[in-house]
Amino acid sequence: MNTPVLLPPNPVQHFYLGGDRIAALRGIVPETDRQPEEWLGSTVSRFGSDDIGLAVTDRGAFLRDLVTADRASWVGARGGRNAADLGILVKLLDARQRLPVHVHPDRGFARAHLDCPYGKTEAWYVLETEDDCAVYVGWNEDVDRDELDRRRDAQDSEWMLSRMNRVVVRPGMGVLVPAGTVHAIDGGIFVAEVQEPTDFSILLEWSVTTSTREESHLDLGFEAVMPAVSTRKLDADALDALISAAGTTPAGPAFRSLLPDAADPYFRLFDAAGDTVARDAGFAVVLVREGAGALVSDAGTVDVERGQVYAVPHAFGAWRLTGGAEILVGAPGSGWPGTLKGGDVQ
Repeated sequence: MNTPVLLPPNPVQHFYLGGDRIAALRGIVPETDRQPEEWLGSTVSRFGSDDIGLAVTDRGAFLRDLVTADRASWVGARGGRNAADLGILVKLLDARQRLPVHVHPDRGFARAHLDCPYGKTEAWYVLETEDDCAVYVGWNEDVDRDELDRRRDAQDSEWMLSRMNRVVVRPGMGVLVPAGTVHAIDGGIFVAEVQEPTDFSILLEWSVTTSTREESHLDLGFEAVMPAVSTRKLDADALDALISAAGTTPAGPAFRSLLPDAADPYFRLFDAAGDTVARDAGFAVVLVREGAGALVSDAGTVDVERGQVYAVPHAFGAWRLTGGAEILVGAPGSGWPGTLKGGDVQ
């Protein structure tokens, strides 16, 4: 495979409300009011499922199968979790209710308990938001672990949220959420999410969703998973280092990083618009946010338009955008897959 592959809409049903803005962007009619996610270019499935979330190409094949059959063309590298590993999962996430307070485990925990080299560090890039909507990232004070267990069991949402850092967001902001960090998102926020390619979530709060306590601890039990949850205060300087405002100004011809530097070992997210400079060869997921144009390389030209998503193989070579389109580009972290040999970046 040496040319980008078109990926039709792939909405995922979930335990929270949302999805209308994904449907509008991708040109589909929502089937329910609980399809708030789309997994873009995914070769991993939802936790506990064999195929939910897997990307399907416009010809009906699983992207996972194409990558497995010709890994060198798709990623240009050896290593990774398995033959289908792309090093990244990109999502659209359109929340029409506040997401529950939850945490994702780090690589050390995932290796020890889930037989996986990836944890779930993630980042959000804000596409749209309603007034005064916020994300919640980290504790604003040290939290007693026994008290947290009691508040979790009591489903005391107010107690948890009052002890978390609340950050009002606007379009173009990027927010990195390191594994182990407690977090949530207000209803009304539409983001592109980039993350390690897993679906590992520990829910401290499930009562605001259709999920249950039994579905909230990765089938390991809370006694086993709670050590993955940081109880330390995330101070103002550390919080600031997790936030980027790079995307709050218009995109241009250079591929611009939209996330804090600390995200680079895990995943990268760029934007660009118009007739751009060339981007180096490498696997990427491209979302066309606005307009129409083309992805151009020595291997060929692919016309693109608003709402489309493409999986771009390494074999496409160095490429550039032409025309009047604006795109988001998700890519594996710098140095991947060699970075999987260690744990989380400190």
